[in-house]
Amino acid sequence: MANLTGGSFKRVSPEDIRVRRSTLNQLVDVVQEDVSGSTTRRAYQVFVTGGVGPGVTSSLFQTVYDQDWSLQTANPMFDMTVGLLSTGSTVQDSTIGTDSAGKLLFPSQSMMMREKVDIYKQYAANLLGSADSAFYAPFGSSTTSTDRFKNDRIENALFVSFKRLFSRDEIKRETFAIRAYQSGVVDYKNKAVISPASTFEGFNLKTTSTSGSAIFSDIGAASNIRRTFGGGVGNIVNAADTSQTIGLMFYDAGTAVIDISKAFYSDQHMSGVIKAVNPAGVFKNGTGRLAGTAMLGGALGNPNAKLVPDLMVSASIDDIVDHFATTRFQSGSLTAATFQNVTNINSTLIFCRATADEFNYSTNPTYTNASGRIVVIDQGQEDTQRSFAFPTTVGLHDEFGNLLAVAKMSRPIEKNDEKDITFRIRLDF
Repeated sequence: MANLTGGSFKRVSPEDIRVRRSTLNQLVDVVQEDVSGSTTRRAYQVFVTGGVGPGVTSSLFQTVYDQDWSLQTANPMFDMTVGLLSTGSTVQDSTIGTDSAGKLLFPSQSMMMREKVDIYKQYAANLLGSADSAFYAPFGSSTTSTDRFKNDRIENALFVSFKRLFSRDEIKRETFAIRAYQSGVVDYKNKAVISPASTFEGFNLKTTSTSGSAIFSDIGAASNIRRTFGGGVGNIVNAADTSQTIGLMFYDAGTAVIDISKAFYSDQHMSGVIKAVNPAGVFKNGTGRLAGTAMLGGALGNPNAKLVPDLMVSASIDDIVDHFATTRFQSGSLTAATFQNVTNINSTLIFCRATADEFNYSTNPTYTNASGRIVVIDQGQEDTQRSFAFPTTVGLHDEFGNLLAVAKMSRPIEKNDEKDITFRIRLDF
């Protein structure tokens, strides 16, 4: 029922109600500094090793904010983490077997391997419907190969999950793009280091890349609509060569799955200091080694260490995420990632119709005098003045007279016996 004048009601028929669905798109732009900045990325440090030395503390994922995350006005934009397929070559080539409970065993040189496998399984369960499933790019492929360029199975995954505040109900197809640097800055395969261990940060593991820029996007996803357990899915391709598929975008979940082996030069040599379960000691050339660290690559470590598998196996999740966020997105004001989100708006349109002889009277006590006659502006017009009202509000009630919703007009509207008015009320949810 609709109430216009405070005491007059009219029943709204089903023919006066319409249901509509519309969408609202918002452009989201993430700049490079938000991803690479040390104050805009939050590490939670929930994993702690035991063993020799101070041990290793690491997060299972990191959150990227739109400003210093310690500020109350900061908004979390997306989470970044990595995962490894349990049946992939990176895991199978590094495992030393399983225990009696079927748990994978790894050598001491590895770090957080079971956690990386569990993260992959968690995303597979949420997006593919089974923890034992593998991601394939292009979606629907089943091709596997020892050649990383021909292997469609994603064995080393970088997961980017956008927050609901920015992705809303879903990400719009063919609007997603991400700028990344496929190459590290310098190859330090045989570099001999004589400086203190504290300066090893200058190696390509944590040095901002300046070459190999590429744009990955979901071009063509609108014409090849696919769905899976986690909702709509599309392929992420290299914009310069759309035949090269480097990952998947799950639109409803707001999650991008990037194949590290294809999107980046996975065979490039990596060098730098990583966290490790080590006591204080010395490197090969006598340089002091800080407790809880190890050297990856270079003349002091394994000179053949590569992004895949060495960094993925030996480094903690924090070290791997720090590498991608710091070196592969550069530090500047250019766009690092962009997309349009989709907000679904469900609307109920209610048409409250007031015919010429309806709602021309008000129940306001000042509308009539003590004798019950309409109070007129000019004296002597009591018998000739027609009744009229100025509705400002429409109240919607249930069948028992309980007020459910109130609609306010932008200005009062005159209603008299010469006007047939329809008030359209829109309820969005």
